[in-house]
Amino acid sequence: MRQSKEPREGEFITIKSYKHDGSLHRTWRDTMVLKTSENALIGCNDHTLVTESDGRRWVTREPALVYFHKHYWFNIIAMIRDNGVSYYCNLASPAVLDREALKYIDYDLDVKVFPNGEKKLLDVDEYEEHGAKWNYSNEIDKILKHNVLTLVDWIDSGKGPFSKEYIEIWYRRYLELSRRQ
Repeated sequence: MRQSKEPREGEFITIKSYKHDGSLHRTWRDTMVLKTSENALIGCNDHTLVTESDGRRWVTREPALVYFHKHYWFNIIAMIRDNGVSYYCNLASPAVLDREALKYIDYDLDVKVFPNGEKKLLDVDEYEEHGAKWNYSNEIDKILKHNVLTLVDWIDSGKGPFSKEYIEIWYRRYLELSRRQ
């Protein structure tokens, strides 16, 4: 995940997701970096401007911790809501960080986790439609299906972003850094 001049704790980055054909899918402005390491980036955004590929713009409603890894084919968004933490997990290429933004390819499949722990696999039809349209290789299909299993294992075992402690530690750090701004 490291780059020549990686963002430091408290700095802001842009996140850009693309589709398999290289077209820009969605852009998030101003995600605060909480931690970078050789393999991962943890950040937080709150009331962040999001721009869709068709130009529509909207603002996120609640604070969300984001987790990107340079080896796993998923990223995790933990939305901190009044009724508990909800997760939105994108099956996607490993993230790459350059001077412009943190970037990844969104492969349509998503896993949503509700505050009560219920899991739901979303957008299977979109995955199949785009897979046919853009010729997702058998290798990509295998990698993504394997990473769904890894992701579900993380969810079931409360690993990393799915642990209560992770949410508490990193959200508290975000609040500390926000007060300094």
